[in-house]
Amino acid sequence: MSIVSNKIKGRQNMSLNEMIKYEIDKLPESILAEVFEFIQFLEFKKEKNMQAKAAQELSGASFQKVWDNPEDAVYDRL
Repeated sequence: MSIVSNKIKGRQNMSLNEMIKYEIDKLPESILAEVFEFIQFLEFKKEKNMQAKAAQELSGASFQKVWDNPEDAVYDRL
């Protein structure tokens, strides 16, 4: 069983949000900057993934003409 699982067992009546806040409140000031940077990294990563998905959806119609052609139909059946 992991350390995280053990910590969660003792706080079963708390939401994940409450557990995270509880753990952050225990951290020394010197580590909080690193936690903040990690949160910003996660937000950046999420935004980057959302932008990539949006670009894929927008470009799908444009590429449909290239992908849908009789010459390449043989590859569609693979």
